[in-house]
Amino acid sequence: MCFDPTAIPPAIPDGVTSGISDVESYDLILGEGDGRFRAFVSRAQSAVETAVVVLPDVRGLFEYYRQLTVRFASVGHHAVAIDYFGRTAGTGERGEDFDFMSHIGRTTPEQVQTDVAAAVDHLRSTLGARRVVTVGFCFGGSQSYLGTATPQLAIDGAVAFYGGLDGTRLGVFPSPEDRAADMSGPILALFGGADPSITPEMIDRFDAALSRHGVDHEFVTYPGTPHSFFDRRHGEFVNECDDAWRRVLDFLATAG
Repeated sequence: MCFDPTAIPPAIPDGVTSGISDVESYDLILGEGDGRFRAFVSRAQSAVETAVVVLPDVRGLFEYYRQLTVRFASVGHHAVAIDYFGRTAGTGERGEDFDFMSHIGRTTPEQVQTDVAAAVDHLRSTLGARRVVTVGFCFGGSQSYLGTATPQLAIDGAVAFYGGLDGTRLGVFPSPEDRAADMSGPILALFGGADPSITPEMIDRFDAALSRHGVDHEFVTYPGTPHSFFDRRHGEFVNECDDAWRRVLDFLATAG
């Protein structure tokens, strides 16, 4: 189960970063022609060199991911969260009853990476980022992996929270292990140990495939945590969320 519309990103733990930045956030339309799509940008007033493209779950861009960009920018990382459905659902706002699954089936990895490229360009050309890392969730986690196999993106690393490893479930992207030969690191993957959709066997196969092809990666599994554990409402997983934040921010500090 991915995030529901009331999910809230967990707070960044105290003492994890050296400073807090003021944040300017705004909606944006990126892309051209039939490839136009919605994005949400948070710009750090006191920015570091590494920026973030946030890749949402199957629901596309909603409030959780807007808030997540603000979290990143508050500690110095410019961030852009993208929506997947501009081509099929238009660029307007959508309600909680949006039938996202009828649109997710009409996406392709190539379209997603084209949109990631537009977000990367905005971060580099407009906001001056020198390095860009993708951070994806569920479906977006899978796309984060696949982005490292897309050389023209020139991203500097990829993070995936419970990124799907079985391409047959949705039928719209390949299983990441099948693209491991084309991937480049570093990759940080975070999994819930009680997530039935991503089994230890899947994780082991992907791990082995990346190792076989010399891809720099780190996998972390949190025992007893479900899919989409990275939610402030899940009070029983505070320690896991804090650890995940530390790992992600350390990754951003050293990527590239």
